Amino acid sequence: MFALVVRFTVLPGQHAAFDALVADTIAGITAGEPGTLVYLSHRDPQRPDDRVFYECYADEEAFAAHERTDHTRRFLALRSQYLATEPAVTFLTPVPGSAVGDSAAGER
Repeated sequence: MFALVVRFTVLPGQHAAFDALVADTIAGITAGEPGTLVYLSHRDPQRPDDRVFYECYADEEAFAAHERTDHTRRFLALRSQYLATEPAVTFLTPVPGSAVGDSAAGER
């Protein structure tokens, strides 16, 4: 498994537009990315301008395929107009023995 967390800080007054862009992107992911296992967008109740994405892919190639799709490229091209800062990206590695399911443990 290949996973990452991304934190975005959205400009005041741009939340609805950013969230709509995310919803369009997620529709594309859902329709055509079998290697994307989880793609979630969250709000941080302590930081209302922040959005946090949690993304899990079957492997690094599935992530690379995700990055090449039209809907992801559109998101990457348009997101900056809604953001106060550059996104903070953290790549994650599963801890052995801490995951449920074969794919979550990195076994396929």
